[in-house]
Amino acid sequence: MKITSIDIYDLLPQSGNRGIAPICIRINTDEGISGFGEVGTGYGNAHFAGVNIVRDLGTRIIGKNPLDIEAIWEDLFRNTFWGMAGGTVIYAGISAIDIALWDIKGKVFQAPVYQLLGGKCQERIRTYASQVQFGWGPVKLYLDDPADYAQAVRDAAAQGYTAVKVDPIGVTDQGVWIRASRDDTWKLRGIMPSKVLDRACARVEAMRAAGGKDLDIIIENHAFTDSNTAIQLAKALEPYDIYYMEEAVHPLNSDSMKFIRENVSIPLAAGERIFTRWGYRPFLEDHSLQVLQPDFCLVGGITEGKKVADLANLYDCTIQGHCCGGPISTAAALQVEAAIPNFIIHELHSGALKEQIRSLCKYDYMPENGYYRVPELPGIGQELSEEAMSRADHIEVRG
Repeated sequence: MKITSIDIYDLLPQSGNRGIAPICIRINTDEGISGFGEVGTGYGNAHFAGVNIVRDLGTRIIGKNPLDIEAIWEDLFRNTFWGMAGGTVIYAGISAIDIALWDIKGKVFQAPVYQLLGGKCQERIRTYASQVQFGWGPVKLYLDDPADYAQAVRDAAAQGYTAVKVDPIGVTDQGVWIRASRDDTWKLRGIMPSKVLDRACARVEAMRAAGGKDLDIIIENHAFTDSNTAIQLAKALEPYDIYYMEEAVHPLNSDSMKFIRENVSIPLAAGERIFTRWGYRPFLEDHSLQVLQPDFCLVGGITEGKKVADLANLYDCTIQGHCCGGPISTAAALQVEAAIPNFIIHELHSGALKEQIRSLCKYDYMPENGYYRVPELPGIGQELSEEAMSRADHIEVRG
């Protein structure tokens, strides 16, 4: 079996949402078996870099046996020059290729990927409602009023979710997302003003009251905070029994994360901007993170994501796959999460509720009463729909 071509599908024109605009690939073989993967830069400002990195990397794998996944990963890591430098874009490309290769392998052996990884460690995947500061539904909102945060919790709970994630500081008291705000009084670095802390506490307090004591609340900082303001916020939120805090600070200086961990009682999580086992190593060795959040479309794919999970298990660290992409991303994450003993919970981003995202693929997998069932079809169990592929901007890579 040989790889003959790669199709790149840029779904930005039909996603209706620059916030999540998936970039997917299909690797084709001379035996008519194809596999799908997703590039993890379908949000933020690296979209077209994500499209083009697959063009660069793809030429290296044409003619190779798609079942030689480990050898292909090593080649992309060691022989592309930039693979050994790390970085978002190159690992997004490697990840997409790797996921597609695992999809092919599963189809060849007529087994879901989780079986190839060692079988199920859990029959169903507990899932949390993510980013409820945007509401919980198909329409994206920017919530300010604590009462609206409480309603988002009630909306999620009505669908069976027992855990939610919120960024309580990302929307200003004027209802503007912080990246678009010009309000210089809504300061998230340096020293956090009391009005920000008070608003964050009011929002989380309302959520706790609406969800009750059994609701798990995850705090998302989006690395908007620095080590000082992250500590301020964590201490202010400690009375509300927080499950864990995500991206308290950016991951480029692991000592900053360690400093925060030494000064707060809330467990810390991070991972969507950390790549490969080498990137996670310092956070494991200093025990600054308790929850790792590898994005399988960014960390290096299923191959590297499984290694990160196994390494985390050595340090009693749990895994919550980061998911902020399309249905291919979700399917890949579910396959890995099903097969690891240190899985804790799965993320369902509010952006993934949109019909234009859900309709991109053949199968509309969604949680039932707050739990996913792992796809049982061969491979990752998900494919782009013919309609989505026909409407996408398409690039073909051949040798």
